[in-house]
Amino acid sequence: MKIAIMGTGGVGALFGARLAYAGTDVHFIARGSHLDAIKNDGLRIISPICGDVTISPAQATNAPASIGQVDYVLFAVKLWSTEGAAHEIKPLIGPETAVISLQNGVTRDQILGAILGSDHIVGGISYVSATIKEPGVIEQKGNTQKLVFGEYGDKSLSPRVERLRDVCTAAGIDVEIPENIETALWEKYVVLVGMSTVLAAARQTIGPVRKNEETRALLTAVMNEVCMVAKKKGINLTEDIVQKKMQYLDGVAEDVTASMEHDLRHGNRLELPWLAGNVVTMGKTLGVDTPTCSILTAILSPYVLGSH
Repeated sequence: MKIAIMGTGGVGALFGARLAYAGTDVHFIARGSHLDAIKNDGLRIISPICGDVTISPAQATNAPASIGQVDYVLFAVKLWSTEGAAHEIKPLIGPETAVISLQNGVTRDQILGAILGSDHIVGGISYVSATIKEPGVIEQKGNTQKLVFGEYGDKSLSPRVERLRDVCTAAGIDVEIPENIETALWEKYVVLVGMSTVLAAARQTIGPVRKNEETRALLTAVMNEVCMVAKKKGINLTEDIVQKKMQYLDGVAEDVTASMEHDLRHGNRLELPWLAGNVVTMGKTLGVDTPTCSILTAILSPYVLGSH
């Protein structure tokens, strides 16, 4: 099995490294000093809970066409790079290639399908907290490293999904195949928008935010607004979804943060327009009030393009 990791940031690098360490043929697509460090010193994963891993030598390049066709692409670039990166990976796509986006948001697969063909797209979700600590080094927070993926439509499970499930399981990655991948994407979106927006606005990890009465109320308010938008769109979320997601957040390590909070702290671009910003946009279109998301989006909007 041959797998390409398009976007070797925290998420892509961590899962790719776990697969490579287990013996899978993995090719990492990266750039700049991060790529140079991976080529020179290997790809290193720091994880006190799940175990450190170093892939050396690592198969890494900034030229996807040099890899050739692959069985799977794990697509993990930032959301603003989706269209450009999708065109870059066209040489990787063979007749049976599956592309699984591990990006945030609920709109990325439509973009990928329009460029690469919807038959190649498998819905995907990642549950992990991992960031680039320094070039060539990924640091994981918390003890969760889980992938959720499945086919769109009537059949979540298919032979290509089964094959990927088996190789991930062999690599020690938790895998879930949901009955409905679109519903699962929105379940992740509920907690993702809440966590990313409130943690970024508060400039804090999850520990202080969930302990503080007012920021905890903000988390709940944001998630409730996402649920109202989902309901209006016809997405079948359970009535207790917000309660369950708060229980999930109460159980993660205190130092776990959202990628958007990390990006804000380091002066990078933010995925805000595809997260809380998208909730506001959808709310306006659907006639759903989203006051909390609107205010937090406004507060964070000056930082969307980064501060470098």
